[in-house]
Amino acid sequence: MQSTQNPLAVVTGASSGIGLELAKIAAEKGYDLIIAADEGDIDIAADSLRSIGVSVDTMQVDLSTKEGAADFAQFIIDKRRPVELLLANAGRGLGKGFLDQDLNEALHVVDTNVTGTIALIHILGNEMRARRAGRILITGSIAGFIPGTYQAVYNGTKAFLNSFSFALRHELKDAGVTVTCLMPGATETRFFERAHMLDTDVGQSEKDDPADVAKVGFDALMKGEGDVVAGWKNKLQTLMANVTPAGMLAEQHAKMAAPGTANS
Repeated sequence: MQSTQNPLAVVTGASSGIGLELAKIAAEKGYDLIIAADEGDIDIAADSLRSIGVSVDTMQVDLSTKEGAADFAQFIIDKRRPVELLLANAGRGLGKGFLDQDLNEALHVVDTNVTGTIALIHILGNEMRARRAGRILITGSIAGFIPGTYQAVYNGTKAFLNSFSFALRHELKDAGVTVTCLMPGATETRFFERAHMLDTDVGQSEKDDPADVAKVGFDALMKGEGDVVAGWKNKLQTLMANVTPAGMLAEQHAKMAAPGTANS
């Protein structure tokens, strides 16, 4: 049953993994949804979400460009409904040594994780600030605290998002808009397959449940918290990263992310 009276949540990267789980929670809380991803599975996700009893609009769009972000933002604006929740979750990863990566693939990681994310937040964040209402959740990562040997570009983008989230939160602290950064660790999603990292130690290791990660993030968002690390092991890893020399962290990361380490 559709209702225009429900509040509206926007979720990117919602075709699977953490994004889909965030969308499920929002739907269960009574939010209508506008969801996006760069693959056709977004329509399958939408069907499952509609079964919860809320309105779901979808757009298959490449959010790695300013143009894609602008097109999606216009799609949202055309609905003429205020966005109460923006869950900016779209992201990409890429394994192997930087010089061994295809440069276009590496730049696509930067553009998806950084360019598209901040472009969408800039548009919808201005609308929220004008209304003095709204909540933003940005999916960062504990990877942002660690020099990512064999994931150098990905970890660098997450370091950016973590920092960006904290800064934007303080810029908006008196504007009626909250910003929360969700920082998960390795999670059971399609991330490692897409990043060509199934032959790595971290790619084959036990991972967190995306539903649990999403719940931690959504709860923090609704409480207006600034940041949250999902899982006690990840919290411990984050604490250790803050007191461990960068060179040592880079060496440790290599042991779990280097190609072929799954068999070592």
